[in-house]
Amino acid sequence: MESFYTLQGEGFHQGRAAYFIRLGGCDVGCHWCDVKDSWDASRHPQREVADIVEEAAAHPGRIAVITGGEPLLHNLDALTKALHKKGFHTHMETSGSSPLSGSWDWITLSPKKFKAPLPEICKVAHELKVVIFNKSDFAWAEKYAALVGKDCRLYLQTEWERGAEMTPLIVDYIKDHPEWTLSLQSHKYIHVP
Repeated sequence: MESFYTLQGEGFHQGRAAYFIRLGGCDVGCHWCDVKDSWDASRHPQREVADIVEEAAAHPGRIAVITGGEPLLHNLDALTKALHKKGFHTHMETSGSSPLSGSWDWITLSPKKFKAPLPEICKVAHELKVVIFNKSDFAWAEKYAALVGKDCRLYLQTEWERGAEMTPLIVDYIKDHPEWTLSLQSHKYIHVP
């Protein structure tokens, strides 16, 4: 769908330079999604892996974040292999609802109620990021915290439009459950993609 060089705005790698590769296609359909244009893969022409990687390699940062839409609707083996050959660390942001492909240095699992993640992806996630839209999402977060590995980092992030209401609840929740960390969409505050 698009690719761009910016800063990672969320989670453990927040603030680091990263080249984002956003793939078209999503079968999860979150009503609060901020990239609904990504849902229909047919609206975005396919590109050669070599061209995508060469564009990424023109920038000095060596983190490549594959996102979507839902990136795991695609076989990502060739893309991640080519990125690794150019010295990139491969990161993925996924709902985990489709089978795993690709070779990953970092997997951010963001489970959605609309289509739950596969158990095998829960086991390999490095970071669990749960979007908090309403109070029931805290129980959803705990459900998946129990399914990820013991070294997986746990993040709670407000849905952007509900930040004024939900952020204070998240702060209080983290104070009572310090195994969780607040994730802010810092790129939206500093106005970068």
